[in-house]
Parts: sequence; structure tokens; C-alpha cells
Amino acid sequence: MKKTFLIPIVLLILTACQQEDYSPMTVTMYNQANDAIGTAKLSESADGVSVELSAEGLEPGLHGIHVHEYAKCDPPDFQSAGNHYNPDGKEHGLMHPEGSHLGDMPNIEVDGDGTVEAELLVPGATLTEGNYSLLQGEGTSIVIHEKQDDGVSQPSGDAGKRIACGLITVEEANEETAPSDPTANNKEEE
Repeated sequence: MKKTFLIPIVLLILTACQQEDYSPMTVTMYNQANDAIGTAKLSESADGVSVELSAEGLEPGLHGIHVHEYAKCDPPDFQSAGNHYNPDGKEHGLMHPEGSHLGDMPNIEVDGDGTVEAELLVPGATLTEGNYSLLQGEGTSIVIHEKQDDGVSQPSGDAGKRIACGLITVEEANEETAPSDPTANNKEEE
């Protein structure tokens, strides 16, 4: 009798302790006019969170891209996203000897036609629970800047204005249908 009673309790406890799995999740990226310009697919990996970025309508060249501390993307300046995500209080920059912010990523290169396809990594980050979760609290955001990040300047790499933003939230993770391919419009127009 006692064993029969204990089994449901143990199962209930184990179920309650399981972490939600939000990987992979698709984040919709918006420009300053609040138009959807692409997606960032985030996936849990052994080394952190992998980011597969696909976007259009950007100026050709190098652009800084970072995870920011708040899940807010109020256009047109996206200042509501706050600073770079930095739970350890480090200096900014992948090349800084005392850096880097957890949200720092390598620059992306936008092609001459305004499109970008890039694979990035947020080392040490996670989409589950923990101190380095991109989903902790209300979540975070991913921001593309108008210029390249120089990798050392404080506090944000002299990357210029924020030109695109997407929310990294549990709500985004729970969206049932991912947005369509943002470059599909280009193919149809040709």
C-alpha cells in the first residue's frame, strides 16, 4: 500500500522539476518602421545558444549584433532593449582582455543586396533555467546595429544606432507557427 502511494508522489515531483525546453525557438526581427525583416533561430547547443540569422532590407557591410538585457523592442530606436546582456558585469567586447558581455557576438556581414545569412554563437548562454538564461525574467532581445562593433570600445563597441530588434521570450518560444522565409518576397519579385 505504501509503495503504491509513493509512486504517484515521486512522479509528480519529477514532473514538477523538469525544465521547459524552448529549443529551437524562432525570433522575428523588426526594423525601425516595425516591419518584419527576418528571423533568428535560437537553438541550445553544448557550447551555448546557436543563432541562425536570416534577414533582408539592411545596408550592406558589417554590423554589430548583440543580445540585450530587456525583452523590449520599441521602435524606432530600440533603446527600450537596454544595454548588452551582461550578468557577470564584465567589460564589453570579444577582443577586450577583461570582456566580454555574455550578449556580445561577432559582427555580421550583409551582402550587397541587403540580405544576411549568418550562424553565430552566444557562448555560455542557455534557453533553459539558470543565471545565463536568455529567457530569465521577462526575457531578452537581439539587436542589430547600424555599424560594426569594434570589439573593445565601452560600453557597446561604437556600433551606432540600433536598426533591428527581436524579442527572446517564452511567448516567442511558444509561437506555433514560425514566420515565413523573409527572402521569399525577393524571389517572387524576380
